[in-house]
Amino acid sequence: MGRAMLAVDDLVAGYRGHAVARLGYLSLRGGEAAVLAGASGAGKTTLLLAIAGLADRLSGSVHIAEEEVTRLKPRARDRHRGRHIGLIFQDLHLVPGLSALDNLLLAPYATGARQDRIRAARLLEGLGLAARMHAPAEKLSRDEAQRTAIARAMLMEPQLILADEPTASLDDEACEAVLSLLLRATEESDAALVIATHDARVKARLANVATVEPA
Repeated sequence: MGRAMLAVDDLVAGYRGHAVARLGYLSLRGGEAAVLAGASGAGKTTLLLAIAGLADRLSGSVHIAEEEVTRLKPRARDRHRGRHIGLIFQDLHLVPGLSALDNLLLAPYATGARQDRIRAARLLEGLGLAARMHAPAEKLSRDEAQRTAIARAMLMEPQLILADEPTASLDDEACEAVLSLLLRATEESDAALVIATHDARVKARLANVATVEPA
């Protein structure tokens, strides 16, 4: 098992000073995965975004790749997120009109990093999208778009992957395929994975479950 990738201690998250949800403790090393569980509306997404630095952390601490990101100033926090975190949103945020490959290359472009077309293409090929990498995003099926989003999250070789309800709209077969892809990507890159979900199928697959509490 790899080095420490995520440590959350008594995190209270919210927006504009209003507390929404609390996570007592969560610690993951490279290659490990956990479910952030709770009922719909419990604040799972808010906590996931707070870990990423995209929602307010009202108290508590978050260490990512051994850096206490709660102490970073906004610009430094954005740079740290771009280097170390891969995000997979429930709304996949693929850009229409751009191919699957070019959607991947937007991530390094946005952070000023080198655009590695060869790595991007290999990631898509590894996820079974060799024949679809030049297809416009709006022409991809939901499953193809989901795999594209996973590849995009992996492109910058993140040390932490945060996925928000990645299986919510999928049937059982597609759910199993997406979970297997995420877990395989996590193991191969020695990253840590946190999945925010109320999907019982995901919780049945992963033993490490952290429960969201009201703030």
